[in-house]
Amino acid sequence: MSIEWDEPAIVLEVHPYGEGDALALLLTVGRGTWKALVRGGNARGKTALWQPGNLVAARWGARLPEQLGHFTGEMVHPAAALAMDDRLNLAILNAACALAAGSLPEREPAPGIFAGLARLLAGINIAHIALPALVAWELDLLRELGFGLDFSARAVVGDNDQLAYVSPKSGRALSLSAAGDWAPRLLKLPAFLLDGATATEADCLDGLKLTGHFLARDVFGSRHKPLPPARERLYDLLLERLGD
Repeated sequence: MSIEWDEPAIVLEVHPYGEGDALALLLTVGRGTWKALVRGGNARGKTALWQPGNLVAARWGARLPEQLGHFTGEMVHPAAALAMDDRLNLAILNAACALAAGSLPEREPAPGIFAGLARLLAGINIAHIALPALVAWELDLLRELGFGLDFSARAVVGDNDQLAYVSPKSGRALSLSAAGDWAPRLLKLPAFLLDGATATEADCLDGLKLTGHFLARDVFGSRHKPLPPARERLYDLLLERLGD
């Protein structure tokens, strides 16, 4: 008797396995991250399907639930191909997939994280949409993993009452008034994370610095791992673009 399931899934990682096969990690809509063998996954006719970022209709099968099993799949949305021609778009895709692969526990459902990542990848060929979507998704990922930031602070009434900073220690938002002389030591809180306004690349850089601090400290640091290199490369690329 075999065990099977069919679900929409996002390819997060693919590695060679044996001669011509591949080992893939997917984020499924209802079963969380799931790892399995793709028979012939390194063959020329299959590599385009099993690329990080692609949304696929995945099928998993095994004789027993605890076994590695194997995947088959069909393309739903070729995000990897859409991002391939733009350095920034590809960096956004790789960063998101690496974060999900490195932080989410296997076989534990995270439907909200799947939905957010699917929305991000749907617009991966439009950087001014995908980049702020990534920052917002990283905030959701922190919340999902139990490290949500606190934007509930109520600032004082006055000219400087908008929330503008986050404490790097507590993760609580502070207003311009409350920050005072401590502002240089705080992390900037870009307005688009509060009101959904249009975000510039500079705003997104501030957002990536904010979320990256807590992802590095609380999520990956607690496992004695660094922030994924793909995430670091995205930050460096954006810093480079803004410096030009």
